[in-house]
Amino acid sequence: MPYKWPLDTDFALWELDVLDRTCPVCGLMMYICDHRYRRIHTLEGPVQLVCKLNHCPDRDCPGHARTKSPEQEATIAPPSWAIGWDVFCWIGHRRFSRHMSIPLIQSELLDDYAIKLSEDGIAKYVRRYQVMLAARQQDPEALRRQYESVDEIVLSIDGLQPEKGHETLYVVRELTQKRVWFAEALISATNDEVQRLIAQAKAWATSLNKTVSLWISDKQDAFVKGIAAEFPDVPHRYCENHFLRDLAKPVLDADSHAKVQMRRKVRGLRKIEQAVLKNQKTEESAGLAEDDPTATMTVLVGQANPPSPQADSASAVVLEYCAAVRGILNDDQGGPLHPPGLRMAEALEEVRESIQRNLDAKKGGSQRSNSADWPNALTGDWSMSKPSKSQSESMSRTSTRWPRPLNLEPRVASNAR
Repeated sequence: MPYKWPLDTDFALWELDVLDRTCPVCGLMMYICDHRYRRIHTLEGPVQLVCKLNHCPDRDCPGHARTKSPEQEATIAPPSWAIGWDVFCWIGHRRFSRHMSIPLIQSELLDDYAIKLSEDGIAKYVRRYQVMLAARQQDPEALRRQYESVDEIVLSIDGLQPEKGHETLYVVRELTQKRVWFAEALISATNDEVQRLIAQAKAWATSLNKTVSLWISDKQDAFVKGIAAEFPDVPHRYCENHFLRDLAKPVLDADSHAKVQMRRKVRGLRKIEQAVLKNQKTEESAGLAEDDPTATMTVLVGQANPPSPQADSASAVVLEYCAAVRGILNDDQGGPLHPPGLRMAEALEEVRESIQRNLDAKKGGSQRSNSADWPNALTGDWSMSKPSKSQSESMSRTSTRWPRPLNLEPRVASNAR
């Protein structure tokens, strides 16, 4: 479908002429016979190309019936495209180097360069970029130049499945030059299909006249059989990443179970935060009533967003502790060498020790305060202690203040972030 240009588009005019005007058949000098007008997007703005077409003036010459286009036209834009090579490369770089989504590419083109392309149009250019990139990667001459200084090569094969039910993309890479040789999507990874890919890799290595010194894979059965059939004398080793992941799988399963158990024990953070905020609102209402006995105020309890911490505010310290613990419980970072459950247990233990140090250093403070519950919740076997009915009635009848820990540990604040 032709690209629709806005009526008010301001085009820059580029005139292109044939550089070599000698007729390739009879040798006469060719003349301009027609003009071709093209409009394309470039990163410098919209451009209208005026291409001067040439042909041989001799009507008896076979070259008279053929026209010759300017040589520079192909270096500016491919035939029938609405964008130039610069825009095309810009789209490919954003897509495959910066991993930007097509809608984001579309918005950046519009915002930065005033180039309006549909998502389908950008997707079409992305597919063409992939084809050109694959052809460039598999160019025999380019491969031969890159491997001139290499004596032996190391190959690997692995399957990548974006989603369940989709085709698996099998990728063959060469590791000494860190180059993807080729990739192919297979619906069924049978031994014959996988061996066909390994045979193709053998053909590539033969064409380069290079010796394959090692194969690396996750040692699927099809990989083991295919490599043994095509490369009987080449060592086949386990991929370190797959080996470490498979070796650590029982540990990670146990670690995940431990995380679930810890999350079950550490409960009541929301109730503590709501109690602190409610206590703050109550104290503010009481202070307002003392200043103006006739004033009335409606207190709305919203989300438990921690207020700005103050040096003399014990409630702010409690909220910081709650935020720190919540951040610890939601932290799933780590890996086989640093299991997240183990990191969670260590961080919770640091919070426990921090709270205990503050409680040990605390002087004075009302023991009937409604803050008597939160130390138990965070230090007592990671479980929320439920107050008795008499304690709840006593707390509701008594105007209380939270005891103030002397300091909030810097480690707790970093865990909260």
